[in-house]
Order: sequence, then C-alpha cells, then structure tokens
Amino acid sequence: MPAMPASASAILVLDTTGRWCAAGLKRADGQVFTRHEAMARGQAERLALLVEELLTEAGVVPREIARIGVATGPGSFAGTRAGTAFARGLALATDAQALGVSSLAAWAHQADPGQTRTVAAIHDARRGEAVLQVFTLGEPVSEILRLSIDDARAALAEYGDVVLTGSGAALLGADPAGFADEAPLAALMALTGMADEDAPPPSPRYARPPDAALPGGIIP
Repeated sequence: MPAMPASASAILVLDTTGRWCAAGLKRADGQVFTRHEAMARGQAERLALLVEELLTEAGVVPREIARIGVATGPGSFAGTRAGTAFARGLALATDAQALGVSSLAAWAHQADPGQTRTVAAIHDARRGEAVLQVFTLGEPVSEILRLSIDDARAALAEYGDVVLTGSGAALLGADPAGFADEAPLAALMALTGMADEDAPPPSPRYARPPDAALPGGIIP
C-alpha cells in the first residue's frame, strides 16, 4: 500500500447495503459528521456526491483521509457492490487504506458496544432464510451461515442467552422495535478505527451469491 500523506488522519465510513445511502467522517480532532439518506435504490448514483457534501461540511479534503471503511454486507446486492467499488476507487485516488467491515459485525458492535455479551447478528435473506453470525465479547464465535429460520433457531439455542440484532432478528423472536433499520455508522467508525494496518481491501459479501454455497451453508 502506498504511503499515506503525513496530513492524512480522517476516517471515512460508507454504508449502502440497506435502504439507505450513508456516510460518516471523523476528523483528526475527533469531531464526527454524518449523512444518512433513505433510499431503496440509486445508491451508486448518489454516493459520490453525498461524500463530497460530507467532506465539504467537515472542511476535509480527500487527501486527508487515512482510512475508508465500507460495509460489505450481507445486504442489497447492487448497493453493496456500489459501496465497495466506490471505497476502493477513492482509496486509489487518495492513497487511503480501504477496508471492509462486515455488516453483521457492525450490527453486533452496535448492539453490544461494551463487548460484554453474546450477540447474534441476523440478516433477513428472504425466501425463509437468514444469514447470521454469533459474537461473544466482540469476537466472532461462529462462521457466517445461511440457514432456514428453523435451523437458525436451533443453532442459536446452543448459545444460551443471546442478544438478537439485525434486519432478520424479528424472524427469530426479537422485538422489531429493538432494531433501528438504518446504517450503523458509529459502529462502522469504531471497527474501522480498530482494524489492523494490514486489513485486506473490501470485498462484497452477498447473502445469496451467484455460485453455490460451500457444504454446511457457509457462504464463500
């Protein structure tokens, strides 16, 4: 990875995986700016301008961005692809480090920022299926799995007292009012800041990829 400019210190996060186009920026002085717009489609056309508006509001130029964290799904196929492609392109143009943050990890961090509980982050994959991952004390303790709703219930029963979060949490009995269907920008910001220096560049993780899943329901 090319050396970043000495002045690069801002962190930018992006999320276009759901029914929104959202971005957050943390300046060197710690001040945070966010933009969150509800939209079911069109994120690819809106994202660049939204980020430009955010940078202008914060008084930050692109070369001052040190890291770009982007939600990599599972979520909307087109939105996830648009966000990751934009993050990688902007990183090339600014010499920033682009890295991916699983939407499941972000939801889990949002539900348990103190990392003291066991959390199941669940994405509603439609067609009677859920994509889920379990985290304990902030660390993943399961693979990312795509399961039927009944199989998901059985899998989670093994973990005892589990906090349910994510777009599919209500499918497994959680109170729908307990999950805000919006981009978890604060969690994305925290996880981007904590990521290793050698974190790989972002790559989309789709709920239902075009190629077959591996045995056991593990998504490649």
